[in-house]
Formats: sequence, structure tokens, C-alpha cells
Amino acid sequence: MTDKVMSMKEAIATFVEDGDVLSLGGFTTNRKPYAAVYEILRQGQKDFIGWPGPGGGDWDLLIGEGRVKAYINCYTANSGFTNVARRFRAAIQNGELLFEDYSQDVLMLQLHAAALGLPFLPTRFMGASGLTKYWGMSEEVRKTLEKVDDKKLVEMENPFEPGEKVVAVPVPKLDTAIIHVQMASPDGTAVILGDEFHDVDIAMAARKTIITCEELVSNEYIRRDPTATNIFQGCVQAVVQARYGAWPSQCYGYYDDDPIALREYDKASKYADDEDAKAQMEKKNIPYDPDHKPETFRDYCEKWIYSVEDHDQLLDKIGGSRLAKLSITPGLGYSTEI
Repeated sequence: MTDKVMSMKEAIATFVEDGDVLSLGGFTTNRKPYAAVYEILRQGQKDFIGWPGPGGGDWDLLIGEGRVKAYINCYTANSGFTNVARRFRAAIQNGELLFEDYSQDVLMLQLHAAALGLPFLPTRFMGASGLTKYWGMSEEVRKTLEKVDDKKLVEMENPFEPGEKVVAVPVPKLDTAIIHVQMASPDGTAVILGDEFHDVDIAMAARKTIITCEELVSNEYIRRDPTATNIFQGCVQAVVQARYGAWPSQCYGYYDDDPIALREYDKASKYADDEDAKAQMEKKNIPYDPDHKPETFRDYCEKWIYSVEDHDQLLDKIGGSRLAKLSITPGLGYSTEI
């Protein structure tokens, strides 16, 4: 059995490249691979073509730091904390992000179609909506992007039901997928507890898949119950043990999301930096005091990402007692201490 275990630094440096078509696992505030995203931000990879499922603060951070060239999405939010992720929204409003919008059902089916190796996907969804009429990226813009299809969609006739119209949509050609799981073995076999979301699909579809895990177990242990495994080792290039690797999102069966961190991010991400905070506050006739300024997105990133060298240092900074309080209460599935 091949040993695919790496450090986070090594895995990101080896398998995440500028310009990658990138997909991240999890769902808004569920099992998001934050530890890996923080390492990408530290290392500096950029110009991603983003193909997430429902994104969260992980993608908001990448967008806020200017690492995403084009973003193909259905919605991005820290559910329960920020209904529309703020740097994502600001980037679109300011014309700083090439963006395309599909419905959630179609986008998830596109990722599944990628796993199946389909050349395109015919669907009945979106046909009666403005999503077919309005394109976020024009055909002219799309033709300038090497890894983005020239068309958002094509309306066509169902060849098996003459007269019925269907919508044909492109299938992403993923370069890299990063997925956080509860358990993995050195050969890359992974166990996902709870909802898989789109994670198995992107693991199968991507040329390069990085698995980060709460627990690293032996190949012999994980093979004891083949029915419990979700991701086949043949899909995986790297395995990284990262305890609390989904913080501040939750990891089903292990820990709850961190409301302190998510509320802090909600407030801080309102402002890109000090200059943006000053401009927004003056626009609302709110006095700006540089000695008592609000925390900004830049401050948040410096505090929790750039001020530490790696994930282990981040855990030390968060603190053991705070992390311990996030542990779920058996039988309930959530923490009763936060």
C-alpha cells in the first residue's frame, strides 16, 4: 500500500498550482477544509477557477484575498451567521470577480457529471428561470479564459422526446479537490460521517485530490468495514492529518462550529481594510476613530492566518479550552457548551 501522508505545507505546495480549477468539499459551515485554505493563503497560490458546491467562508477568504480569477457557484454563505458572504458580495459589486451563477441542483449535478466523465449535462432544471437568460460571464469573456467553457449553457431539443426543450450545461474539468474528512488511512481511503455533500464526486473528478482528516488510522483498521468508507484510495494523491482542520466550521460527529469565530468573521469581513472601513463609515456619517477602529477583513486574516506558520500554531493560538468546548455531546450531535 502506498503511503500518501504529507505535511500540509508539502501537500499544498505539491498539488495546488496557480490557475487550477479548484473545488473544495463541505457545505457552507459544514466540514470545510479551512486548514488547507489557510495554507494556500500563506503560500500564495492564485488565479483559481472556482467550482465549489455551496461555498462558505473558505471561498470568501480566497476571494477576499484576490486569489480567485473566475467563480462558478450557486451561493456562498456562512449559514446562520452571514446570509451572503461579504467579500464575495463586495467583489461582484465592485466588478473585481468574474462570476457565473447556476442553480444549486444544476451545479451539484455538474459536479456529479464530472465524476462520471460526461462531456456535458442535459437537464430540465433552470429552463423557466432567468438563469438561462442572464449570463454572469459573456461568451466573449469566456473565450479569454482557458479553463472556462465558451458557453454557460445551450438550450436544445431532447433527441428522445421531440418537442421537449432541455438545458445542456458544461461539466467542470477539475484540477484539484480538497476535502476534509473525519478519518483517513495512509493509502488515501477516507471515511465521511454524515452527509457527503458533493465530496465523493469531486474526489473522483479531480486530477489531484488532497484529503485532510481529523484522525489518521492504519490501512488495516480502515479496511475492517468497507461499507463505512466513502472515498477510494485510487482517487487520492495526498493525506494530511489536521485535527480541527475544519475550524471554525463544524465537523459532524467530532465538533460544532465556533460561533465566536464566525461572528467575528461576519463583522470583520464587512470592511476590506482600514481605508474601506473609513470610507464606509463616513458614507453613513459615522465618526471614524483610528485609535478605536473596527476590525477588518485584513485584520482577521493577519490574526488567524498570517501570524502563524502552520495549523499547529493556529490551534495553540485558538486555545485548548476553547476547542474542547466545541466537542459534540454524544447523542445530540452538537456542543452544549457554546
